[in-house]
Amino acid sequence: MNESTPLLQLTGISKFFPGVRALENVQLSLWPGKVTALIGENGAGKSTLVKVMTGIYQPDEGDILYKAIPIQLPTPDSAHKVGITAIHQETVLFDELSVTENIFAGQYVCKGLLKKLDWSEMHRRAQALLSRLEVQIDPRATLKTLSIAQRHMVAIARALSFDAQVVILDEPTAALSQHEILEFYQIVERLKQDGKAILFISHKFDEIFELADHYTILRDGMFVGAGNIHDITEERMVAMMVGRAITQTFPKVACETGDTVLEVKDLCHPTEFAHINFTLRKGEILGFYGLVGAGRTELMQALSGVTQPSSGEIVLNGQTVHFHQPADAIQAGIVCVPEERQKQGAIIALSIAQNISLPQLRKLNPNGVLHEEREWRLADDYAKRLQVKASSWHQAVETLSGGNQQKVVIGKWLATHPEVIILDEPTKGIDIGSKAAVHQFMSELVGQGLAVIMVSSELPEVMGMADRIIVMHEGLMVAEYRAGDATAEVIVSAASGAGREAA
Repeated sequence: MNESTPLLQLTGISKFFPGVRALENVQLSLWPGKVTALIGENGAGKSTLVKVMTGIYQPDEGDILYKAIPIQLPTPDSAHKVGITAIHQETVLFDELSVTENIFAGQYVCKGLLKKLDWSEMHRRAQALLSRLEVQIDPRATLKTLSIAQRHMVAIARALSFDAQVVILDEPTAALSQHEILEFYQIVERLKQDGKAILFISHKFDEIFELADHYTILRDGMFVGAGNIHDITEERMVAMMVGRAITQTFPKVACETGDTVLEVKDLCHPTEFAHINFTLRKGEILGFYGLVGAGRTELMQALSGVTQPSSGEIVLNGQTVHFHQPADAIQAGIVCVPEERQKQGAIIALSIAQNISLPQLRKLNPNGVLHEEREWRLADDYAKRLQVKASSWHQAVETLSGGNQQKVVIGKWLATHPEVIILDEPTKGIDIGSKAAVHQFMSELVGQGLAVIMVSSELPEVMGMADRIIVMHEGLMVAEYRAGDATAEVIVSAASGAGREAA
């Protein structure tokens, strides 16, 4: 097979569900030793296409060719046997098993007539695979003791263990620190050198232009274009993705701040953070930036009643408050949109309307009598304002794209009319079009006097949206800047620990 022949090729792929056209006439080609970026907004069909490639879905129309030969992938196992594997943002591994057990699950090495598991050989092979990736991980370690980045490496080692030829990387860097992302780049380079055909799915343009050799763009389930990454600009790519130019990624508008609504005084937690002091005013966006492990999420959990601080004071509208559970914080007017939307933010088996109305069931349904029309009107208002893409507000949240799931969670809490809303990684895993919509809505909220705390690992987002930026490192506040007063380099330096003296 020469370089011009794709290792895996999809032509004319269409997939239909009742009332929904998920894919129509989609094309995709993957070459050995090359990275192809699959680009599109949330809901563009990327996840459906990956499921077709991995045997979870079967296409209604079109062909799949492996080494120019048509193949069928009726089951995930059939894709596995061909050599196609997917490594997702949230790695599907077994927390309670060892690294070796995770790598060889379903393909254990046995010895002797009794087919006894050959643990020494599996540990040896696991170590060889990890060494090949140049990562320092003990094969005997329990998976739950590893970092997210290390779990990704275990998933890649598993792919190498059965000699996968096509590796799908689905938002692999979403939860990684900058240092871990650079290490991940090196892993991808080694996979390329091994001749693997790589499909890379990411919403981060810097990563796409750093790693990809080719690109394929989808919009609304349809193929828009493909080509060499060096032949396209970011602006052109965005326009092809969304069908329009996005001129204001960060539509922050200056608005007059009001009275202090929240004051945090010397707040401490025994293991997560210490000596946190800040104020928040109405009409203000306060950004929290830091690297993984800085304690930002843990601080937000304390402010929203999920965990209890060991000392310090939270003052809301001049009154000291104590939250024993999240319901206390919600009642007082502090709500939190968590980073883990599927696990903590929504009940994904329920509909959009049910999720948005969930915190207000008692208010919407007095005397225990269900008023579906009231719930529907509430959901209709907020789902429309946040531009949730769905066939109906009766659609289950689990069937939505990640970006639309996030919009539902945001809508659910905004519908409670809070005084303070905490947005923890509000645009994580969301495409650029949806990000712009969320940012626009944030500007509208502060314009109406709401106070917003935004936690983000994306520095351009923090610098583009926040009125003030608090930088955390290892549970401490190490710096605070007003918008425009610090460069990206200064902020990252503080987040890495070099800015302790600036606090």
